[in-house]
Amino acid sequence: MLLLVGICGSPAYTGWAVSLTDPESGGAFYARLLAWPAWRLDADGQAGGLFAADVRAVLLVVLAVALLYLLPAAQVARVPGPVSQFFSGWAAYVLAGGLAAVLAALLGPAPSLLGALQDASAGAGYGFLTGWIIGIASLGGRA
Repeated sequence: MLLLVGICGSPAYTGWAVSLTDPESGGAFYARLLAWPAWRLDADGQAGGLFAADVRAVLLVVLAVALLYLLPAAQVARVPGPVSQFFSGWAAYVLAGGLAAVLAALLGPAPSLLGALQDASAGAGYGFLTGWIIGIASLGGRA
């Protein structure tokens, strides 16, 4: 998960995904989607400074780690096996994406309920479409 956010949220990948991809293809959509938790090395004049620019990526990693730790304990105990571990990892990333987006919107420089709800939709969508990567990575984890 840290690699996914670190590489795909990097300024180099984000710039490539936005400028060098065909906006009409599914591959380009997915490349831009992977760049959703973008982080920056400078605030570029954004209100709130560098923390406000990177809070979504930081919250995504922190919440995903916490949820990956909490979710499998109860679920895997009842239904042991790789399928349960896969869906636990996937679900943890979907929840982390939505929660990180809501918290980032509410803690950001211009908090609003509408912005938080719109960002929650984008974050949960990101988690749903990329969470399978975390689900596969969580296979064989602690049970």
